[in-house]
Amino acid sequence: MSIKNGKEYIERIDRQQINLWYNGQRVTGLISEHPAFRGLIHTQADLYDMQCDAQFTHLMTYKSPHSGDPVGLSFLPPMNKRDLRRRRQMIDLWSKRHHGFLGRSPDYMNTVLMSLYTAASILEENDPRYASNLRSYYEYCRDNDITLSHAFVQPFASKWSAEADPVEDTIACKVIEVTGEGLIVSGAFVMATQGATCEEILVLPTPSLTFSEEANPTAIAFAVPNDLDGMTFICRDSYAHDCTFDYPLSSRFDEMDTMVIFDKVLIPHNRVFLYGNETMGNRLFTEGNFLAHAGHQVVSRYIAKTEFFLGLIQNLAEEQNVTLEMSTTQQISRVMMLLENLKGLRLASEAEAATDPMGYFTPKTSPLLAACLQFPDFHMEITNMIQMMSSSNLIMSPSGANLESDIQPYLENYLKGIFTTAKERVALFRLAWELGAGPFGGRQNQYELFFLGNQKMISSRLYNLFPNQDEYKNLVTDFLQNNKA
Repeated sequence: MSIKNGKEYIERIDRQQINLWYNGQRVTGLISEHPAFRGLIHTQADLYDMQCDAQFTHLMTYKSPHSGDPVGLSFLPPMNKRDLRRRRQMIDLWSKRHHGFLGRSPDYMNTVLMSLYTAASILEENDPRYASNLRSYYEYCRDNDITLSHAFVQPFASKWSAEADPVEDTIACKVIEVTGEGLIVSGAFVMATQGATCEEILVLPTPSLTFSEEANPTAIAFAVPNDLDGMTFICRDSYAHDCTFDYPLSSRFDEMDTMVIFDKVLIPHNRVFLYGNETMGNRLFTEGNFLAHAGHQVVSRYIAKTEFFLGLIQNLAEEQNVTLEMSTTQQISRVMMLLENLKGLRLASEAEAATDPMGYFTPKTSPLLAACLQFPDFHMEITNMIQMMSSSNLIMSPSGANLESDIQPYLENYLKGIFTTAKERVALFRLAWELGAGPFGGRQNQYELFFLGNQKMISSRLYNLFPNQDEYKNLVTDFLQNNKA
């Protein structure tokens, strides 16, 4: 097997028999034709077509160590600076195509799986089978170009139950039985983004759940196809609309978030990567440098998104004829500052990259965490800029159907800009509305706010990982000691 194209991606998604619920009804028929999913599915199909395009294939693939066939570069565990640069260039190509609006574009989950794979050897301390399972699954996903989602956040009720109820009664996701065929798992996860538009789901342990027993039944990591018996996916409301003029973003980029429920699901033994040992689960993330590898992909996406925001705000300023106003220049300069800052932090992570104890070349974590700590606040600030710069136009932008109707002459006369037609001006403000006032933009703000954890969590990670802290304290201590009379 090798990389897949868009047609193959759609066929694989449509072939599954997922127990998928939307708006109180089970989804039947082809998922790729359902209005809540087809826009995103065709957008991701375009991403897969890119890697099969002769213009990009050499930039987006490498040869499988097993078959020699081309496989996705986002699966590549970097061994040197060249590998890290190639990975970033590939990620940039996809990020620029979706302008950073797809948090779960395939390269993100490929990167997550790759990071876990690099630390597979530590699992041998717990059970050699788990290490072998993880390596085999990584190779399977790489060589078959599997589209993955993942789940690890449990509902509030599950978290409360884990703290208050006896182990056998808790509703937290856990192993309820071990059989000769595999582990029987029950429980639920929220925010399985793209749960319905991927082929398989990777389930990771929730670190906050602890039990007094030596073997923790909630400490489990596994991956399974989406259509196993006992699995149910429940969707949020869709923000997607078919009309690309009226809804230029949600019609293409609305990633459906799902809740996934496991009701006595049999997880085959060869798909289990961890069971019972919560400490080993924590080490898998830490020693696999998850934050560094995932952060490198995430910051690359942030850069593409910020470039899009900068272009939008520049266009809005020009359309509103306020480009030369000092306040506008100041706002645009802040976006430019953020963009340069993100680029600089990513560059710093690459410049200070080093080989980890497992032999893999890893970007520096602290610059990437700094970027991830800054971006959510800037994202909301930029959204506010869009709102303020658009003013009432953010609300009063007629649909494309009006511009094709008998009232079009009125709209063309009264809604035109200085240098733009009414249709061009309305199209710009429809785009601004989706980000500044529509549900798609609201979800984007909330999603970015908690993408790699809340601000307290990211701050704690940066604080704990930041290098040479004693040296900085000693600068002051030494200065004061040397300044004595």
